[in-house]
Amino acid sequence: MCGIAGLLDPTGSSTGDELAAIASAMAGEVAHRGPDGHGTWVDPAAGVGLGHRRLSILDLSDAGAQPMTSADGRWVLAYNGEVYNHRELGRRLVAEGVRLRGHSDTEVLVEAIAAWGLGRALERCEGMWAFAVWDRRERRLTLARDRVGEKPLYYGTAGRAVVFASGLDALAAHPDFDRTISADAVCGLMRYKYVPAPLAIFRDACKLPPGCTVVVEADGSVGEPVAYWSYAEVVEQAAARPFEGSITEAVDELEQLLASSVSRRLVADVPVGAFLSGGIDSSTIVAAMQAVASGPVATFTIGSPDSGFDESDDARRVARHLGTRHHELIATGADALAVVDLLPVVYDEPFADSSQIPTFLVSQLARRHVTVALSGDGGDELFGGYNRYRWIPGIDRRLRRVPIGARRLAARIANRLPADRWDDVGRVIPERVRPRQLGLKVEKAASVAVLGGPEEMYLRVISHWPDPTAVVPRGTDPEVLAKRPERWPAVADGTARMMAVDLLTYLPDDILTKVDRATMAVGLEGRVPFLDRRIVEFAAALPMSMRSSDGESKVVLRRLLDRSVPRHLVDRTKTGFGIPLDAWLRGPLRGWASDLLDGPVASEWFDPTTLRTAWDEHRTGARNHGYRLWDVLMFLAWAEHRGLS
Repeated sequence: MCGIAGLLDPTGSSTGDELAAIASAMAGEVAHRGPDGHGTWVDPAAGVGLGHRRLSILDLSDAGAQPMTSADGRWVLAYNGEVYNHRELGRRLVAEGVRLRGHSDTEVLVEAIAAWGLGRALERCEGMWAFAVWDRRERRLTLARDRVGEKPLYYGTAGRAVVFASGLDALAAHPDFDRTISADAVCGLMRYKYVPAPLAIFRDACKLPPGCTVVVEADGSVGEPVAYWSYAEVVEQAAARPFEGSITEAVDELEQLLASSVSRRLVADVPVGAFLSGGIDSSTIVAAMQAVASGPVATFTIGSPDSGFDESDDARRVARHLGTRHHELIATGADALAVVDLLPVVYDEPFADSSQIPTFLVSQLARRHVTVALSGDGGDELFGGYNRYRWIPGIDRRLRRVPIGARRLAARIANRLPADRWDDVGRVIPERVRPRQLGLKVEKAASVAVLGGPEEMYLRVISHWPDPTAVVPRGTDPEVLAKRPERWPAVADGTARMMAVDLLTYLPDDILTKVDRATMAVGLEGRVPFLDRRIVEFAAALPMSMRSSDGESKVVLRRLLDRSVPRHLVDRTKTGFGIPLDAWLRGPLRGWASDLLDGPVASEWFDPTTLRTAWDEHRTGARNHGYRLWDVLMFLAWAEHRGLS
């Protein structure tokens, strides 16, 4: 796994040494993604400079070094990722007369592009990637990102140059890059807790959408992103040709697909392990790993002294049953709070999913023992794991029977108690079935009770600040996919539509961003078996009764896991991967938060009355605004770390 960066400057004003210096400086900003080696390549006549930082996973020799030129000299590649089927593709290339110098997937990819063309090479590759490839004959730079968005790729302008990189700090390292912040991106951050694609926090940059390529011509003109694979089309085609087998046949097929996906992701010249929370997704991945591994799999869990946020007992029981070599760390509040100061460094774009803290800690723990870690990410989006997939359709059906006046009255009554008081009420419910963060759930239920339909409910449930312009008056609420139901996949099932939107937005922009940045910050490569293209397409074709039903989530995954792990070890209320954020902001983080909220960046960007009201209500316990305030604080910490306003 690596970091890439580079530029195309059509002015021809830079010498080869100057291009190399800029590309090297840009790549230096993603050095944490590739601590094992570095390289640059320049074409002064074309104004092209490519930079690369290497984390050695496959072919640790110099034969895997980058940027890499194809044997025919036409293509030059700077690549971040893993092509899991590179051995199969390599054999096909050799059979067609191509001579390979080493056994890296980088060489296979660049020679596949040379032999088959970029489009066919992308179609045949399975894996995760973000790369730039310069065509020396056609004088054209192409950027490409993997199908689901596991690896990041930003691009933008710096003066007349086009720049690209694995991280925004690398773009900002170009001397002509304008670091003006996008107010619309800040609004997006306030609503979603991440900057939604294609926006980036800098006005002159954007994210390349998953499954897309974009072409930069020799004169510096940049085309529109073009999809070489579309999950929206996958969902629509699956609805027209759904899986027609039995639940047993579905489990059998998934078992075979997952075994193949996991086996491919175990290929490495360095140690491999897995994150294990004890939930369905990670337990399924670890069970599949243990079934094909030659010895005990290394597994890693972070626990918490706060029982409401601790999954270590569950993980330990699953690990014991599967016979893994289990490692756990019960992180104290001090351990977790120490990470807060690192977040503006780890995330070079402001990011406010508070589970970023335990994710960093578990990545840090894993890196002490392995260089690659598999995770269960994607299981919720593919197989219907989030509570909203059952909750929104159910409440929508019930609300249709209730007059709007009665709904408004119920919402007012629910809102009379602050979230913390609802949490107190919830303590009379037996712990085995008690919803975690009951107050937050009541608050969300009250907020959707007066809405018009499931699409509006979905947007409200995923929103932190439901009107972000109230807190960021300089910006406008960006019209991204979550707000545009008319652009959602055209299928009849409302739950399938929500799941598709989550996979297209929340998964790459939140979940995969969180894991990628946390793992890369410590020199660990994360791999995600559920996001194998064959599994993604198979899951999309399953009827909803095999994914999310009224009484059960992730039906087919649960049946598969039943074959390896007794149901009672994993059958628990979904808790997520969280921290006691609300209490921290009233306690050990209170001074840090107050300093940021009283600072000059806050007064520059946020409405003072809205912000002060939220902070006062939260500090006193009148209302729970922890997650909304975290969005603001993560932006402020990021901006202050970079000296921006």
